[in-house]
Amino acid sequence: METIVLPAPAKLNLFLHITGRRDNGYHELQTVFQFLDQHDVLSFTRLAGNAIELECADPALANDENLVVRAARLLQTQQKVPQGVRMILDKRLPYGGGLGGGSSDAATTLLALNQLWQLGLSTTQLAQFGLELGADVPVFVHGHAAFAEGIGEQLYPVDPPSPWYLVVDPGVHISTAELFRHPDLTRDCQPVSVDDWQQRATTNVCEPLVRRLYPEVAKALDWLVEYAPTRLTGTGACLFGTFESQELARAALADLPAQWRGFVARGLNESPVCQQLRQASTDNLTNHD
Repeated sequence: METIVLPAPAKLNLFLHITGRRDNGYHELQTVFQFLDQHDVLSFTRLAGNAIELECADPALANDENLVVRAARLLQTQQKVPQGVRMILDKRLPYGGGLGGGSSDAATTLLALNQLWQLGLSTTQLAQFGLELGADVPVFVHGHAAFAEGIGEQLYPVDPPSPWYLVVDPGVHISTAELFRHPDLTRDCQPVSVDDWQQRATTNVCEPLVRRLYPEVAKALDWLVEYAPTRLTGTGACLFGTFESQELARAALADLPAQWRGFVARGLNESPVCQQLRQASTDNLTNHD
């Protein structure tokens, strides 16, 4: 019985601009995704039948609507796979916080099952499947830090600095849909280019609105900015401060008020999933020589 165990890393949006709105209601975005060395862990065991099973310590997540289950069913149906899989999700990242945990779990599922079921799909094909599950899934499939535009699906690899971050979760759930519907959301940012975004003044345009609607997030932002440059990530409630060293980030974490959760993480420009799969592929080639 073959089992694959892989991480599903968190991500940060280093900035988030909205440059327009399409007729179908989707927003035109510009952002940069960078991975973190904090992650969920997923285990995949091949089953002889065609059952798709998911186990998770949190029963609220172990259902058919979980992106992990949807990713597995999508591949199984589209590729007419006669096998099944038992998946175990060790959920370590806060969900609904803007760290991309659900999208990352889905991407890791696509990458793992491509190998487990020996489908031979390319990264581009897997990313297309990912886009059916959510706009953030393809960047996790491709596995490299990226400048993104469109609705987040047009990706260009970038290599921003990899500092230490303190990520703070104020424990608030923010509805992305409500945020994007709000009349006060800024939707007319001047576009930046993949070549000059680091030289331009960037921001997260959701931050002023989130501050107003969610006072607990505003409190956390005001606390963390005393220690380091601070920004909201994506459209979730989590925020991050940027530090030059792990020691400085850990010192700030030690002062974190008890009502919030937080962790220190390093920015990564390559996903650990891709590193592990590449290493496994190399090991297999070596073993067959």
